[in-house]
Amino acid sequence: MTEIVWTYGGFLTSLFLCKTFGGIFLRITMATEGGRRCSHIDGPIFIRKHWQVILLLASFCDIIGAQIRYSIPEEMKVGSLIGNVAQDLGLDLKRLRSGRARIVTGESIQYTELKSDKGILVVSERIDREQLCGEITPCSFSFEIILENPMELHQVTVEILDINDNAPVFRKTEINFEISEAATLASRFVLGSADDPDVGINALQNYVLSPNAHFVLKEQSNPDGSKYAEMVLQKALDREENPRLSLKLIAVDGGNPQRSGTVNIDVTVLDANDNVPVFNQTVYKSTVVENAPRGTYVTTVNATDADTGSYGLIVYSFSDLKEDLKKIFSIDESTGTISVVGAIDFEQNKRYEIRVEAKDHGGFTGTTKVIIEVIDINDNVPVMNVMSFSSPVSEDSSIGTTIAIINVKDADSGNNGQVTCSIDRSLPFDIKSSLANYYTLVTGALFDRETLSEYNITVTAVDSGSSPLSTVKTLRLTLSDVNDNAPIFEQKMYLVYIMENNSPGLSLFTVKARDSDANQNARISYYLDEKQSDGTSVSTYLSINSETGVLHAVRSFDFEQIKQLSFIVKAQDGGSPPLSSNATLYLIIRDQNDNAPQILYPIQTSGSLVAEIVPRSADMGYLVTKVVAVDVDSGQNAWLSYKLQKATERALFEVGAQNGEIRTIRQITDKDALKQKLTVVVEDNGQPSRSATVSVNVALADSFPEVLSEFTDMTHDKEYNENLTFYLVLALAVVSFLFIVSIISILSVKCYRWRREQMFYKSNGNLPVIPYYPPLYADVGGTGTLQHVYNYEVCRTMDSRKSDLNYGRPCSESIISLDTCGKDTLPHANRERLTMDDAGNQVSFISLLGNFSFLVCFFILRI
Repeated sequence: MTEIVWTYGGFLTSLFLCKTFGGIFLRITMATEGGRRCSHIDGPIFIRKHWQVILLLASFCDIIGAQIRYSIPEEMKVGSLIGNVAQDLGLDLKRLRSGRARIVTGESIQYTELKSDKGILVVSERIDREQLCGEITPCSFSFEIILENPMELHQVTVEILDINDNAPVFRKTEINFEISEAATLASRFVLGSADDPDVGINALQNYVLSPNAHFVLKEQSNPDGSKYAEMVLQKALDREENPRLSLKLIAVDGGNPQRSGTVNIDVTVLDANDNVPVFNQTVYKSTVVENAPRGTYVTTVNATDADTGSYGLIVYSFSDLKEDLKKIFSIDESTGTISVVGAIDFEQNKRYEIRVEAKDHGGFTGTTKVIIEVIDINDNVPVMNVMSFSSPVSEDSSIGTTIAIINVKDADSGNNGQVTCSIDRSLPFDIKSSLANYYTLVTGALFDRETLSEYNITVTAVDSGSSPLSTVKTLRLTLSDVNDNAPIFEQKMYLVYIMENNSPGLSLFTVKARDSDANQNARISYYLDEKQSDGTSVSTYLSINSETGVLHAVRSFDFEQIKQLSFIVKAQDGGSPPLSSNATLYLIIRDQNDNAPQILYPIQTSGSLVAEIVPRSADMGYLVTKVVAVDVDSGQNAWLSYKLQKATERALFEVGAQNGEIRTIRQITDKDALKQKLTVVVEDNGQPSRSATVSVNVALADSFPEVLSEFTDMTHDKEYNENLTFYLVLALAVVSFLFIVSIISILSVKCYRWRREQMFYKSNGNLPVIPYYPPLYADVGGTGTLQHVYNYEVCRTMDSRKSDLNYGRPCSESIISLDTCGKDTLPHANRERLTMDDAGNQVSFISLLGNFSFLVCFFILRI
């Protein structure tokens, strides 16, 4: 049972482990340092063959995040499974895809890959623990998994477990010693150490010296934990017996399978040398400033040898020094002064441990340790990595919305490595430290894209060194538009004028609205509100182009029917949900002089004759009648003026220009005709003007019968048209035909009578009497133009289009009685009288034929 307590990021964290039969039970408890519990998690941990997973909860208050630690062996194949991230973080695959889960790391090599479709973490590059971490243990690398909408940051640490893939290696292939045969027992000879890049059980474990009679092996440990070997003399050497000894030193690790390294040791036995060089300090300590220039003095080691002569001369050297250290430090063989010859970087090595040996010319050596501490200076500027940056950001983002997650690092230590991030205070943003070395950039105020559409956010990272170093990174944040502005018309009300009788499809007006939003949210479409106008849909009158706002007339307007239309135009943007605004448009139709005046009085008919009776005793200025007319147009197009166009007696009448009253302008005389016909023109004031005419019949009489008798024979004035020509031609043809027939008849009768008289003369009057029937009509006291008297009954009215005409029979008839006896002959006197009667009858027949022709023409004209 183990409990580990530590403080991290302001949290007091307790890790309780207890071994049970089912595995290892784990409880993690995180609380603030004040003692208020935040959360805990319990559960068993199951050990797997190659990797372990420990999920650490690191969420507190409003910070969304977790830490996951995986352990995998090095040298795994590319594509090998590291862990199921989705399952370990409690996320579903949809969240990984929708949040665009990705790995962000500040390293140049990315060893892992996130399969967001499966939620697993796999190896993407070969991992060599020795190359990645060197001697540092435990070896791990960390990265972050970023999710968006909402922003989540999960830290993942992958620990690389060592495998025994390296054998111990000695720096030298051969070690040579020159030892005096007079060397005392227990003398020590340093053999150095072997290097094994592996760690833990796979690292160097011990040394084995090949069997011999003179030396035994002793293992020693350095302060850093590394081991080195020494040979201890346990039996005196005899140069005469064995002038030279060959030994083997074997370095063995603890891996499975075990690996080893070997070096040959050659010992040359010299003549007597009684004293070994001795250093005056077993450990030397010194300090050196980071980035010290070449030649900088570090320290001086000093050793003495009691021997004299050549055996008392000492040579200083580094004992088994690594190659990289040989490039940094050097030692003077004669004086033992150690100086800097290469670059010293505190961030790579904070401390150096070097073994120095002093060797006399007799082969004896003495060793000491030099510890060099490196003093850090502020020579590294902070490194800023933007782990996540959301741009564009919606302008309606709430305060506290995460914009970016920034990781800052400084390779220096102490105050030199403490970094603080800041931004311009005037910007509507805040920067907060959420986790160690992590800063979160959040919104500090509400945005309005229409006021300012983008921000340049300068983040400054400054360390706390005595001479502070800083780095600057500028983030350009763009605001994405939301549909928070409705379209606005240039005017709330529009007045549009159009002349009537327009052509359909005519462009009337263009409405314009603006929207301060952007892109689709600012795309405006125009619509007509389908509000009913007088029971008719507006779309039957007008149409609008939804993109340009151009109004078109659907049909031709008539001012006399519609004088004004009002309707609502709606401008709607393309946002979701869409916003709209309305404007009222009044369409005012202007009048055009497209209607002629209409005569209301006197009424004009095609078949009736209407006459106004004016007494002959009427005075000057007598009101005969009044012409009443109207014009359905408006304004000056409806202003009417009257004037007399034609009159039988122009000097007798006048027409009022404004009121249409017909009055006499002088006294009526006997010379003035009974029948007067006036033509009055009514004209409007339009451009161009239109007019109408009316005919007024005036009768100058004192009594109605007088008027009636005069107007009996008066034919109605008719409008000349194409039918009148037909009637006239027809009447002329009928009269001509009757005339020709009459002439032929008369000639036939003449010839017949002449022939009969010739026959009568030849027979000497002895012809039988042929009965002859004279015409059944005779002029009995007629004195008129016609040979007979007819009675005409005329019935007429003032407003009737037709008259009735009845004809009576003749007053008397002449009846001639003849003797039907065929034996008697007519006397001569009677014959002469008969002849004269025949001649009269012929004349009567011609007259009757003429009268008949006249009546035919009269009836045709009446039709």
